Amino acid sequence: MRPAALLLLLLGLHGPAGAQGSPRSAAFVTRLGNDTIAVERVVRDRGELRAEVLLRVPRTTLHVYRMRLDASGRPVRLETTAHDPALGVGSPALSREVIDFGADSLRIETTGGRSPGRASVAGGRDVLPFIDMVHWPFELVLQRAHAARGDSLAVPLLTGRRTQPFVVRRVGASDYTITHPFRGTMTARVGPGGVLAELDASRTTRALRVSRVAAVDLPALARRYAAIDAQGRPLGELSGRGEARGTLGGAAVAVDFGRPAKRGREIFGRLVPWGQVWRTGANRATHLTTDRDLLVGGTRVPAGTYTLFTIPGPDAWTLIVNRRTDINGTAYDAAHDLARIPMQTRTLPEVVENFTVVVDEAGGALRLQWDTLEAYVPVRAAGPGA
Repeated sequence: MRPAALLLLLLGLHGPAGAQGSPRSAAFVTRLGNDTIAVERVVRDRGELRAEVLLRVPRTTLHVYRMRLDASGRPVRLETTAHDPALGVGSPALSREVIDFGADSLRIETTGGRSPGRASVAGGRDVLPFIDMVHWPFELVLQRAHAARGDSLAVPLLTGRRTQPFVVRRVGASDYTITHPFRGTMTARVGPGGVLAELDASRTTRALRVSRVAAVDLPALARRYAAIDAQGRPLGELSGRGEARGTLGGAAVAVDFGRPAKRGREIFGRLVPWGQVWRTGANRATHLTTDRDLLVGGTRVPAGTYTLFTIPGPDAWTLIVNRRTDINGTAYDAAHDLARIPMQTRTLPEVVENFTVVVDEAGGALRLQWDTLEAYVPVRAAGPGA
């Protein structure tokens, strides 16, 4: 399908691309770089909200959310059903989850799918759902903050089987920040009544951008994305894992790392800021294991397992070897640094789409490659007394 045709599906056939539409209806498109990750169509009528959501990661799924609200707009019951995207929302449900919001607890019952069962979670009707990479609940969060007095509000969101506070701060007449408990802070712009107009999560670990559009032809998009998956071309994980292995001067070296994709984005100096500690990959921290002592850029690194972080710069980088392991890449703690080691850089002849680590046996180096940039440092086994 040509880009223009896909754009018509995303925007629908009603109204101009920039139209905000009725406050009772909404459509959201979530993108990561050039890729559309999710498409949502939401209708709110009195005490009910219905959202139909296409999520394309790792394969296309179609979910329908039906939420009943009390007179003050707080949730009473949320029913979620999953459907075959090729058959649409009228097809039999593949799984079903119901959350009943009580005065001081949430009762959750799941049937079908991979994890059927029941659970009870502490909370009440002030709790709203958090659904990864789905953003219609954030409109409810922002409307609550917009109506509240004061410049800051902590809204409890259900994440998995527990509630966590998301702090919303007013930073302008129509601008807010929303801070995820561990993924970072996103910015949001609202329209009349606090409706979500735009959300920018590019500085969080998800790096997504959300736009409100006039409408979406969700059934047509569902069929299109399902057909792409059936052809063996699903969007896949946002950031898969990679492993690099090699022998450097007799030392067996292995590096486990996340592999974020470029997806048409400007990487260094924008997505990855200059002069700040970077997780050097995605999700779980990058881990290096060596069975012998190494000399990394002349610095001795004893045999063992470490996490690797970097500080990218326009002319040179710094490699951070950290003793703390089995952590997420956002859990960097300088108190555990073993060493900070200068790295050199060079421009690559071609774009590297996914972040890549190379254990270069022939060149005796560790190489980090993404987009058109490579940062590298010489590595060899350390001899006695080195």
